[in-house]
Amino acid sequence: MSKPVIGVTPLWDAEKSSLWMLPGYMDGIERAGGLPVMLPLTTDKGLIGQVCQVIDGLLFTGGQDISPSLYGEEKSDLCKPACEERDIMESLLFSMAVMGMDMPAFGICRGIQLFNALLGGTLYQDLPAECRGRAPVCHQKHPPYSEASHHINIEPGSPLHTILGADVIPVNSYHHQGIRDLSNKLTCMAVSEDGLAEAVRIHGRRFAWAVQWHPEISLHDENNRKLFEVFVKASIQARRG
Repeated sequence: MSKPVIGVTPLWDAEKSSLWMLPGYMDGIERAGGLPVMLPLTTDKGLIGQVCQVIDGLLFTGGQDISPSLYGEEKSDLCKPACEERDIMESLLFSMAVMGMDMPAFGICRGIQLFNALLGGTLYQDLPAECRGRAPVCHQKHPPYSEASHHINIEPGSPLHTILGADVIPVNSYHHQGIRDLSNKLTCMAVSEDGLAEAVRIHGRRFAWAVQWHPEISLHDENNRKLFEVFVKASIQARRG
């Protein structure tokens, strides 16, 4: 049987005007039994619609800050540059594939923030500046990024708890933004030690999960491999109908 095709949203290097990809995203999918394919960066609705017809699952990668306009706010001085083309493309993919076709989707770092923003939630534009009262949790770790930065508490009875079979796990972390107001269309499955949402799922979707940490960088950890495995498995089941 052919492997499920997983579309992977591209990373954008503004300085080099170049698309690129971190191997961990591709490796995580391939190890889990999927065929990863990096998508083009485009805002062409027709092309994006065609992409949705040939993939079985969709991975939303990390990257640039999301434009605050997506969640109805003005850009602060601490918000880093956004990629408008990527915001538009991923918004269209999310609308067409995830919400329209119920295609299995997995969001990582920027991905969890995108899910929340597009579903009516808001973001902290800069955690260090806007959450000074939080416990001292390191959300923006220095290299090596594959090492754990803090722990997360997993909600008992959540699908994530069922898959990982643990109440608390260590995770890496590299982000300066995060979920502020959680969308009412999302269920939080895990939080960091300072209460920040670290894993969510979308109500009523066959599989639409997102995490704030970077499992693709720590594939030596069984818990991170399991995330890719459950995502690819859902993509296989969706293709079978």
